[in-house]
Amino acid sequence: MNMENFISGYPGCEFQIREALTASIGQEKSDLFFDKFLEYFFQESDAEFFKSLGLNAIRIAVNYRHFEDDMNPRVLKTEGFKHLDRVIDLCAKHGIYTIIDLHTAPGGQNTDWHADHGGHIANFWNHKDFQDRVVWLWEELAKHYAGNPWIAGYNPLNEPTDSKHTRLVAFYKRLHKAIRAVDPHHAIFFDGNTFASDFSHFGDACKEWENTAYSIHDYSVFGFPDAPEVYEASEAQQRRLRRSYEKKRQWMDENGLCVWNGEWGPVYARRQYDGDETDKINEARYKVLKDQLDIYKKDKLSWSIWLYKDIGFQGMVHLSLDTPYMKLFADFLAKKHRLAVDAWGADDTHVQETYKPLQDLIKKEIPEQYQHLYPAPIWRLESRITRISRNILVAEFLVAEWADHFQGKSDAEIDEIAASFKFEHCLKREGLNKVLTDHAQD
Repeated sequence: MNMENFISGYPGCEFQIREALTASIGQEKSDLFFDKFLEYFFQESDAEFFKSLGLNAIRIAVNYRHFEDDMNPRVLKTEGFKHLDRVIDLCAKHGIYTIIDLHTAPGGQNTDWHADHGGHIANFWNHKDFQDRVVWLWEELAKHYAGNPWIAGYNPLNEPTDSKHTRLVAFYKRLHKAIRAVDPHHAIFFDGNTFASDFSHFGDACKEWENTAYSIHDYSVFGFPDAPEVYEASEAQQRRLRRSYEKKRQWMDENGLCVWNGEWGPVYARRQYDGDETDKINEARYKVLKDQLDIYKKDKLSWSIWLYKDIGFQGMVHLSLDTPYMKLFADFLAKKHRLAVDAWGADDTHVQETYKPLQDLIKKEIPEQYQHLYPAPIWRLESRITRISRNILVAEFLVAEWADHFQGKSDAEIDEIAASFKFEHCLKREGLNKVLTDHAQD
């Protein structure tokens, strides 16, 4: 319930493609596609497969826009519960717990595309009304789900990036109190600051929060195309894996608190782009996956893999290239990959030289002490430039082109395109699923 560009194949942010598709083919057909997309993305066959691997919990990413409109704030859209209730009930039927993750917030709680606000400033922290609306929304969600035994808990805010650090803790105090007034029982999972990696400013706030766990997102640099070296599971590389992970959970360990790894996992090569190198690349990524799981097993750390389903980059299952959706967008996706307009795991081989002069200019003209802007070091100078120029600006020019692929399609054809996301039309990433299954008992 929160689409992302690398997962679903569109450029930019979800609100942009929803608006563009409506402009291109009309409200009725646009609504048909997105409703069917959500229906087909997770069905009973998905729950059956997930459970068959020995896994018992799914974190469901949710966009606030399903429940509230920016132009009609604090008015609950009850239809937002249609697909969330459906998936929670399907998972419960098969013995799978769910964790509700508010992945977006009004104004954007972080600086990235997956907060669905279209910019690089996390204005959620600059406007109290945005925060008021999220408190209101969680009160509504807690009312709806209080007493549901198959919900393992609430993950109230995905990957916040509060540049001042203190506003996040103050907001968590307020939000915890509001949720507890409605639902005293479900666990709450609070992400750390700076993309769920930094708890350094949390202090002793945890003393106020009962039945609360703390969520890290443990992505490793070795799991991405820009890794400093190929992962070979050397002692030095394994030490780096553990050091990165231990830094994220240090505050919890010092305070004897519960840690949960809410997101983690490498991305994978695709044969249509990486050719003969695909298997070699992916074998190295599976080594990263396995070594991370060995760390979690030792520390008895619970986790939620990112992610279950996509178009072929990271999911446990992914669309076949023979599906109507993948055929329709084959050339567009190739261009999007070549232009590296998605931030997540981008391979910028083809466009590095285009952006390098701008990077060199800023490095030349801006004194070094002013080049490190929050959220450094996660966003280096080069990353900030490409996030704004490629992932926001260039992507914006591609949005209407994506939408226009649907022009002239009948309702039946639109349904068929959306049905590409059904489980029976997906391939299984066997290497990933085997490693997960081998560790599921832990």
